[in-house]
Order: sequence, then structure tokens, then C-alpha cells
Amino acid sequence: MVSSSFFPQEIIRHKRDGQTLTSDEISFMIEGLVSGNVTESQISALAMAIFFQDMHFDEIAFLTNCMAKSGYVEKWDLSGPVLDKHSTGGVGDKVSLALAPMIAACGGYVPMISGRSLGHTGGTLDKLESIPGYNTKPNRDLLHKIVKKVGCAIIGQTDDLAPADKKFYSIRDITATVETIPLLTSSILSKKIAAGLEGLVMDIKFGNGAFLTDLSQSIKLRETIIKVAHKAGLPTRALLTNMNQVLGSNAGNSLEVLEILNYLSGAYQEPRLHEVTLRLGIEMLLLGQLAQEPNDARRKLEEVLKNGQALEKFSAMIVELGGPKDFVERPLHYLGQSPVIHPVYSLANGYITHIHTREIGLAIMKLGGGRKNPQDKINHRVGFSNMLGLGAKIDTQTPLALIHGETLSSALDVEKELLKAYVISNEPIPVDPLIIDQFE
Repeated sequence: MVSSSFFPQEIIRHKRDGQTLTSDEISFMIEGLVSGNVTESQISALAMAIFFQDMHFDEIAFLTNCMAKSGYVEKWDLSGPVLDKHSTGGVGDKVSLALAPMIAACGGYVPMISGRSLGHTGGTLDKLESIPGYNTKPNRDLLHKIVKKVGCAIIGQTDDLAPADKKFYSIRDITATVETIPLLTSSILSKKIAAGLEGLVMDIKFGNGAFLTDLSQSIKLRETIIKVAHKAGLPTRALLTNMNQVLGSNAGNSLEVLEILNYLSGAYQEPRLHEVTLRLGIEMLLLGQLAQEPNDARRKLEEVLKNGQALEKFSAMIVELGGPKDFVERPLHYLGQSPVIHPVYSLANGYITHIHTREIGLAIMKLGGGRKNPQDKINHRVGFSNMLGLGAKIDTQTPLALIHGETLSSALDVEKELLKAYVISNEPIPVDPLIIDQFE
């Protein structure tokens, strides 16, 4: 227990003036956040001070540790490695839905703590909640039972898992302080450390469809996360992946679930989505010593896709978490379909040379597929499908995408924004690499 002689406003002033906070000061603020002795307005002021003044590595590491230990820390007794993957978010990023069952089919165990939509980027939980009955908040006994039986469970943050992070995050979300590297790092890693992982692979996005658009900021986040994770004893690897276009062909909650079903069944595997999924999966298998070298890991991942074991794991996870037993066989019956499916045609012939991906995410929000406020309800079936990507040759007779909307007027409203999001040029230009590099 930290001394009660501290004053929150003095700690805020120290950080506001660029001072390094002591471990006792950080502990006081985090313990006070959980107990209610430090107010939300004081935490929001501290977050803003950190946003402008940054934090040193030791401060970030201690903040992460405090938040991780603010609640229950999971302990697992399983026959294989406990692994996870986390993405910093981007439009159409649905990799988690495929990767968790793929790793489970390869012998790993994946208790994946995921989040909801954040601004223009979609949330994994929102995608899964488009499946009727799917329970994103099982109790601990059920979670352990499912992970042991199936090998994976994608759920939300429980109330007693890093509760300080849950409260801190909700404050940051409404005070424009989400993007700061120290608070991103501590938020991500506190949950992963508390989840009892033995290995973590990070998918750190950059580009105009990502949460962090600037490459230099993504590199800084990658390096900070790796250092803090290693200090905490959590083996971690990270990839930098390009989000200057939608990942995959669909964007929108139930539409992305449908795309993952097609991916896992082999009906259609969009090349960029496939490559990112495999590269992250390779790192997870290597980290968990489930493969000896990258080619072996790739072969194992491709095999569980080909033989249907990954799809079986996905189906089993859905059933164990309350979803329909025949969901994989009859997805449209359960997900439904928007009343209006409206094609959007290019206004010119040429090549797609730039996509304002953030605007696509905002257009989905406008259709009702995202949240402006935490309490907003989501329309899971709206969004875009069959989207063309960078480098594609286009003409005025070929749809750029299909809009799934509740009314024709809502579809026509976002059609203008979708057309503005695509830049069509007479000549093609080189497409930037999908994955920049790997760092550990």
C-alpha cells in the first residue's frame, strides 16, 4: 500500500512540468483509480500531462506492471504454450478471427482478450457479437474450460482483469489521449500480462487506415512494447504492417465474419489478408516452439486451413461461447443481410493509386456500423463488401465496392464519400510493401 500522504494534483503537476514520476507516485494514482480515491477528472488530467510530456521507459514499465496487477492474474495448466496476438487496429482488420483457431489447430492455446470499435477502426468483439448468442464475457471457469477444450476463446476484458486499465482506457477514449505511446503500451501489455501469456505477437499498423497513421510513431510503439514486455518476462515479437487500404475485401462487422468463414474454408483468401495472417501465425508458432523454422510454421498453418481443422476450431469456439451449432453451415441465416446492397461504380477508367482508408471507416460509422459514443448500439450487418484495392485496374462498368445499408438513401449518402476515398489515375504506381520488417 502506497502512502496516503500524496496529493493527486501534485503528481499531476510533476508530470505536467516534465518530471519523472516515482514508482510510489504511479502506484498511488493507479490504486486510487481502482478504489475511487482519485477522481476521473484527475486521471484525465494526468493522461493529458503524459500525452504532452511523455514518459521514460522505467515509468512506462512500472505503470504497466501496476495496471497488470490491479486485478486477477491468470494462471494456466495446459499441455501447450499459451499465446496471443494483438493488433493496434485498422479498417477491415479481421485477422484475429482466423488466427486464433489456426494456432489452436496447431497445438497452441489462445485466450484472446479483444476490444470493441474505436473511432474509424472496427472492433473484434463487435464482429463476433454479430453472431447470435455469442458470449464475449464468460466467467473465469468457463473461459478456462473452453480454452482447454477448444484451444482458443476470443472474449472481452473481464471486470477483474487489469481493472485499472479498463477505467483508464475509458477516460482516455473521451479525452483524446488514446494515441500516446506510454499509455498505449501500458494498456496493451497490462491486459496481456494479466492474461498469463507465455508469448505475444504484435501487429503494429501504420498508414491512413490505422489507428497510428505515422510510421515513425508505429516504430516507436513497437520498440517500447518489446522493451517493456521483455522486462515483464513476456516474450514478444512484433511486425509492422501497412494499412493504407482495407485489409481484405470486406469492412463491416458481419461482413468481415463472412469473409473469415470464406477464408477458413478456403472458398476465398484475399492475398493481403492471407499474407498478414500467415506471417503473424508463423511468429506465434516459432515463439511457442510449435515449429522449428519459418517454412515449417507456414506449412503447418496452411495444412490446418486445407484440412479444415482451423474451421472446426472456429465453429467449436462459437458453440462453446453460446453461438449456433450450425453457424458455419448457415451463416447468412444467423447474420442476416442488409435490405439494400448498392454497387458503387468508378467515375473514371484507370488504376487505383490511393485510398483514403480512414474515410472508409468513418463511412461505415455513418451507416451505423461503428460507435460515436461508448453507449451507441451498432448495426452489425452494414458496411462494404467486394472492395477493390490499390493497384487494381478499374473502369466505369466495374464496381469499386458494394454498399450494405438499411435504406437506399443511407447507401447513396455514403456513396459520395466512398467515391472520394478512391483516387483513380491513368497510370499505375508501385504499391508499398505490406510488411515492413520484424523486430524482437
